Amino acid sequence: MCASCGFPAAPGHWTEAGAAEPHDRLRARFRRSQVLRAVLPSYGLSAHDGGIVPGIQLSSLTGGETIVRNLEDLWVAAERMCGRPVDPLDPRFTGAARS
Repeated sequence: MCASCGFPAAPGHWTEAGAAEPHDRLRARFRRSQVLRAVLPSYGLSAHDGGIVPGIQLSSLTGGETIVRNLEDLWVAAERMCGRPVDPLDPRFTGAARS
């Protein structure tokens, strides 16, 4: 259990499958954090994952904050905080051409 936030230690995200070394898991967390920093600002949100405590800190421009356990919980909390659907697979984030 994390003494800072009360979350139990996370077993890891499914995207970390195959990470042989602990630093590989940490690198995957930082990469996910980098992607979140690219997607969330257009919704008036930001995310921080320092790699020290379990969970991701989600913040809004209005000062709202929450800590979520994983990406699934992050998208639910993001929609609740900004009051509209959040689509991380929107073509403007994935680089896919629109039809």
